Amino acid sequence: YSQRCREAFSDTQIIIGGIEASLRRIAHFDYWSEKVRRSILLDSKADLLVFGNAERQIVEIAHRVAKGEKAKAINDLRGTAFSLKAIPAGWEELDSSDIDVPVSDFTHPDPYAMTPEKDSCEDKVKSPEQPVMIKLQRFHKKTEAENTVVRLPEYEKVRDDSLLYAHASRVMHAETNPGNARALVQRHGDREVWINPPPLPLTTKEMDGVYELPYTRRPHPAYEDKKIPAYEMIRFSVTIQRGCFGGCSFCSITEHEGRIIQNRSEQSILQEVETIRDTVPGFTGIISDLGGPTANMYRIACKSREIEQMCRKPSCVYPEVCSNLNTDHSSLISLYQKARSLPGIKKVLIASGVRYDLAIKSPKYVKELVTHHVGGYLKIAPEHTEEGPLSMMMKPGMGAYGRFKQLFDQYS
Repeated sequence: YSQRCREAFSDTQIIIGGIEASLRRIAHFDYWSEKVRRSILLDSKADLLVFGNAERQIVEIAHRVAKGEKAKAINDLRGTAFSLKAIPAGWEELDSSDIDVPVSDFTHPDPYAMTPEKDSCEDKVKSPEQPVMIKLQRFHKKTEAENTVVRLPEYEKVRDDSLLYAHASRVMHAETNPGNARALVQRHGDREVWINPPPLPLTTKEMDGVYELPYTRRPHPAYEDKKIPAYEMIRFSVTIQRGCFGGCSFCSITEHEGRIIQNRSEQSILQEVETIRDTVPGFTGIISDLGGPTANMYRIACKSREIEQMCRKPSCVYPEVCSNLNTDHSSLISLYQKARSLPGIKKVLIASGVRYDLAIKSPKYVKELVTHHVGGYLKIAPEHTEEGPLSMMMKPGMGAYGRFKQLFDQYS
């Protein structure tokens, strides 16, 4: 679409964003063409890329463009990416291998190693005794974030080397904490793609402002009376927070929304529940979800703002729940109780995925959840049962699942 716009209107300023652009801001694997492609900023011929939910970026860009500034000249906004020919003066360049050393001695385990039948096979294949685990390395903070740019392997190298591709993705993941993230740069032929640090989390007041805009809560009129599955799923649901600190290795939420939870106020959430009750056609008294990327991270954060700003751990809950994480679910319990007590509300269900290793830290939360907010099935995501795959996905072990099931059965 961007290329067609550029062909038809060569002087039009083009800014791309959304989940598609956010996750393709560096060289990336494209499943349509089955090859590693350049940053979508270059392939789309856009002037500027914004990543994340981007409310602040869009407002700032709109004001500056309205004053006559060109979008391609805006290079100082968090949560944006742009292209340039060379690194500006005054920046210290840090090679990504100083942050994370690519490791090439990974051995794929024999998938049959744990089956009893394997022992009786005549032609035995030598396999490791233990599942191969991915170990978390410490990311070196050798320089301050200000005026430092991290040099990722160039596009041509990550295109041809899967190890460097994984390394570049890992470094980008490591530079997602707004408190200490550094700018990234990746060479694509004769152009540099420069990625500024991610935006600072929205405050509760800002979150309320975003979600209290006068949305119609209706599909576009062009759809007429056609049924839209995606709309039916979220028709009576309410977003209460953004972000996720789970850090699952297969998930893109951190790259898009960040790992610091951004919360709406209780008043704003309850007000939206009442708006749904009073204005949305077909409402029968059942709220389908109060949630977000994860059901039970509302108002959960690091105990120390200073530690939070310095932390480079990819997850707050893996391999175990961090001792610096405040796991108090009382704010969420209070929200659930007030929502289900509103006049005209028969039931408030929780459809977002529950992080059960976090939930077991608060049996009172599990009791409230199971007693009042489960409509027959509860969505959780163990992903696997074996330690090897779970470790690679950075998911909790089956011990946490067993404890959660015990609490679930107790309160059911």
